[in-house]
Formats: sequence, structure tokens, C-alpha cells
Amino acid sequence: MADLKKLAEEIVNLTLLEAQELKTILKDEYGIEPAAGGAVMMAGPAAGGDAAAAEEQTEFDVILKSAGANKINVIKEVRAITGLGLKEAKDLVEAGGKAVKEGVDKAEAEDIKGKLEAAGAEVELK
Repeated sequence: MADLKKLAEEIVNLTLLEAQELKTILKDEYGIEPAAGGAVMMAGPAAGGDAAAAEEQTEFDVILKSAGANKINVIKEVRAITGLGLKEAKDLVEAGGKAVKEGVDKAEAEDIKGKLEAAGAEVELK
């Protein structure tokens, strides 16, 4: 009984990344899928709510704030990153404040940000 209580405490105190990894292990190795909604994952530690959420962000949106002086180079990079046609990429760059890519992991978001900034754009990750 004490072991089960300890296990329950460990599960409740998992970080979001650890919980996702646990879900993958249970699914891949044991064929167990969590119930819809992931009710267990919703009950997290109360302390540090906003700070913990900010630390554990796993998906980022790459927002093009402005094209800068080299708009043509930025349009070329946006086309390469998104696969959009010339007109669509141009519209996205000229609109400003639009997402170039949404829901990407941190490494990919940083890579895209670096490419766009090298082309002369002002970029923000959210």
C-alpha cells in the first residue's frame, strides 16, 4: 500500500515532458493508451504554476514581426521554410505579425528564427 502511494505521488509530480515520455512508453511497450482527456496529466503540482508552464513549453510559433530592409531575401527564406508559392510568401511577409510556422519544437523554431534573422527579418518565438 505504501508503495502504491509513493508511485501515485511520483506520477502526480511528473513534469509535462516526463508525462509525455511515460505516455509514449506505456503505448509503445505495453499497448496501453491513456483515457481521453488525460485526466491524470491535468492534476499537477500547485506550486510554481506559471513559471513551470513557461519552462516546459514544448511547442513554439515562429512569428515574423517585420521583413526589414531585405524583403526579397526574407520572402525567399519563407518560401523555403513553408513551401508556399511566391504570392503567398510575399503576402505573409508584407502582412507582418503572422506565423511562419506553428507548433514546432524548440530546436526547429530556433533554426527557423536564425534563418529568417540572417535574411534580415525581425522574428519572435511564442
